[in-house]
Amino acid sequence: MSESAPHKWSAPTSLRPIHSTLSIPGSKSATNRAFVLAALGDGISRITKPLLARDTELMLAALQKLGCEVTRESDAILISPMKKAHQDIEIDVGLAGTVMRFVPPLTALSVGVAHFDGDKRARNRPMKTLIDALKKLKISVDDQSTGSLPFSITSDGIVQGGEVLIDASESSQFISALLLVAAKFKNGLTIKHNGGNLPSLPHIEMTIEMLKQVGVIVDSTMKNTWVVKPGAIKSRDWLIEPDLSNAGSFLAAAMVTKGEVTILDWPAETTQAGKAWREILSQMGAEISLTTTGLTIKHSGEIKGININLANFGELTPILVAIALFANSKTQLSGIAHLRGHETDRLKALVENINAIGGDAEETSDGLIIRPAKLHGGVWKAFDDHRMATAGAVIGLVVPGIDVDDIQTTSKTLPDFEKMWTSLVNV
Repeated sequence: MSESAPHKWSAPTSLRPIHSTLSIPGSKSATNRAFVLAALGDGISRITKPLLARDTELMLAALQKLGCEVTRESDAILISPMKKAHQDIEIDVGLAGTVMRFVPPLTALSVGVAHFDGDKRARNRPMKTLIDALKKLKISVDDQSTGSLPFSITSDGIVQGGEVLIDASESSQFISALLLVAAKFKNGLTIKHNGGNLPSLPHIEMTIEMLKQVGVIVDSTMKNTWVVKPGAIKSRDWLIEPDLSNAGSFLAAAMVTKGEVTILDWPAETTQAGKAWREILSQMGAEISLTTTGLTIKHSGEIKGININLANFGELTPILVAIALFANSKTQLSGIAHLRGHETDRLKALVENINAIGGDAEETSDGLIIRPAKLHGGVWKAFDDHRMATAGAVIGLVVPGIDVDDIQTTSKTLPDFEKMWTSLVNV
């Protein structure tokens, strides 16, 4: 399957406070959900200002193999519903969690065989919960009993639905994957989570809100239970919000250089996990204001260490850690054991990278402890993980000689990161 070649990059250092106003491309999470809902819709959907990056291009490629017609306009994508049958197809999921989890249930609603595989590292990402759930729903999945990629799904296009019990403590995407297609099951679907703490709840909230906008109501009044009745999914026009998680590295630039950054078009209300930046960075000493223009962060004093549970906002961890390295006291992060199953084991990778450049970091059972230390230059490993790469860029603003070993991995969700970052430093 396709993988980008490594591209080593010397992170630029800023000799002055960064002052910048910029736009951030659309939310990956919202874009791929909108794409899936468009495939299930009753007509043509228009998605305006979508993110066009590796993860979302992989999703579009998968939908085209399922018979969706994809039309590209200057700032929008038009998608027609998928066909009722497809050929024997191969789906490349890359390293995209949304593709490897959202597309398999989708293929079960079309007659045919679909073979799934992706990047080498994708085979280590948690998939067993979803595969087992599909099997419980009488969907034919051939995974050679591995519970992981690669696997194949053979379907007659009809899924009865009913009730399924799963442990989604490794990823909220297992819940979202089933919710997105549940209304198209003959008897709808009741999902019950019976595991430990459910991570990244804002992503489930995003799924529920987007389903509501296409006429699907999710009853979540019972704890850890979601009920969806069978029914139509309407096509609609979507306007995708800026990706607030991707905005984190640019907000961090203001923090670590004692500067000021404005992110244009920051939504006043959102279900994105990145909404937490406002509260988190305020706790760390930033001045933050939100206007109709956007979100402005200003920082001039010392960065404060914090003790915070990130169970709902785990994807913010790498950038938050990069900021915490320059704090005046210890930072302790908890609730993020699930990050061990992301693009890489993020907890292990962060500790390895930080300690290699003179830092003081350690893993706990469900998080990290970061202590202040004098840092020096060195190689910052991306581990095929876009958020690891951007964290290295943030550190490089203050610490000369940080070399990110594969900056190209940022193309997963932010293809123009290098250009945007260089412009930020050189303004």
